[in-house]
Amino acid sequence: MKKNIEVEVCTFSLESCLNAQAAGANRVELCAAMYDGGTTPSAGLIRMVRELVSIELYVMIRPRGGDFLYSDQEFELMKEEIRHVKESGADGIVLGILNADGTVDVKRTRELVELAAPLKVTFHRAIDMTRDLGEALENVIRAGCFRILTSGGRNTVSEGLEEIKTLVERAAGRIRIMAGSGVSAANTPMLLDAGVDAVHLSGKSSRDSRMEYRNPDVFMGGVPGLPEYEQYYSDVEKIEAVVKKIKNI
Repeated sequence: MKKNIEVEVCTFSLESCLNAQAAGANRVELCAAMYDGGTTPSAGLIRMVRELVSIELYVMIRPRGGDFLYSDQEFELMKEEIRHVKESGADGIVLGILNADGTVDVKRTRELVELAAPLKVTFHRAIDMTRDLGEALENVIRAGCFRILTSGGRNTVSEGLEEIKTLVERAAGRIRIMAGSGVSAANTPMLLDAGVDAVHLSGKSSRDSRMEYRNPDVFMGGVPGLPEYEQYYSDVEKIEAVVKKIKNI
């Protein structure tokens, strides 16, 4: 691709990983629990994706949904997950740890980076929940991460575009900056103009379940309103549109 801009696809299934590869993406970020924003996927899924997908595979290391302030027990679990992911043949991991005051937990992050080596580490959108993006950038660099995923501290990259530009300028090549959340073929040119090294998207589409009988009185997740009979997947056409946009710029 021109300018070596990478396309990473956030995936929650084997099908989506295969679709990302077919669409020409450079990398997948494999997660579980879409409605939690991504948690660590199962051992079986990691293994099957590694067997069937040849592009780069990064695995989410996140013990639960919610905030990014983790207990000692949760931190130990993250370390155990990293050991397993290394054994699985993944190319990298994705994580983020914060302190209660909204700063990056440099000590714990560095410990996980060192444990993950030689795998590369992306510090995910926990950075968008920090009190100061510039301060967080410097702390993530100090911790030794290879890449930052960010929406510029806003819900979407379009809203956070100016902050993303500022982060790229402040990073000055010391760490890679990847833009994610609401990435599409339409806004990809703006992100490239901002100087990012990669874009991150799910390319999400949905299809109706093939179930004929449907119980309207049960919500398996305990949250009324969540779609029980909808299946989400990464759409080849949506990913291809971003890949082609980058190639043509």
